[in-house]
Amino acid sequence: MNWTRLFLIGVVAVAFGSTKAGASDLSTVVVPCDGVKTRYLLYDQAGTSAEPAILLLHGAGDQASDFLGAWKAFGKKQKVILIALELPRDPKFEEAAPRVFRCVVEDAKGKASIDPKRVYVFGNSMGGYLAYDAAMFDSEYFAAVAVHAMGIAEEYRGIVTQAKRKTPIAIYIGTDDPLVPLAKVRATRDLLEKNGFPVHYMEIKGHDHNFYAVSDRVSDDAWKFLSQQDLPNP
Repeated sequence: MNWTRLFLIGVVAVAFGSTKAGASDLSTVVVPCDGVKTRYLLYDQAGTSAEPAILLLHGAGDQASDFLGAWKAFGKKQKVILIALELPRDPKFEEAAPRVFRCVVEDAKGKASIDPKRVYVFGNSMGGYLAYDAAMFDSEYFAAVAVHAMGIAEEYRGIVTQAKRKTPIAIYIGTDDPLVPLAKVRATRDLLEKNGFPVHYMEIKGHDHNFYAVSDRVSDDAWKFLSQQDLPNP
């Protein structure tokens, strides 16, 4: 699936609706990553102990503030630090994405008390496409990954061989998603399982492509899976 197609998917998906986050609850950070000014939002309850963190990757046509808004109540309840990256609409970004993800998380570690063994990724649609990259190319950095409404494209199935560690991955897909074929996501599940990746897979009956319609259900279920994973000791 090419970047233009991903962008069109995101534009349609955002039209379904979203949730705004209160600006007073967020810290906006701009940091140079891979030679480019990169913006992210940080939600941190300023606890004294090291807490888990989730890097949130929104869909194309969406924005970090809306995506974080859907996670804010969850973050407060579970005491999870949220890092919502503003993703550029540029196909060249995919090559730099793993480096940018690390750069942003490392910067957030300097501002919040993050447990380095419990840093996770959640990606929606285009963000899910990039989350698979994080799972494969940063398998020893991110403890686990969750994806909503996206599979691995047929022509990129080979990325599963790049993982030095079999990253645990949770996958969520609606049975009525008009933009991402169910068969494609099932094939991704089968590919990952065949290659030894721990997979938690959920098909949501009657659900389409709109993450915001199922955000509470998916975030709670994803956390049950993600919170059981951590990086092994060096």
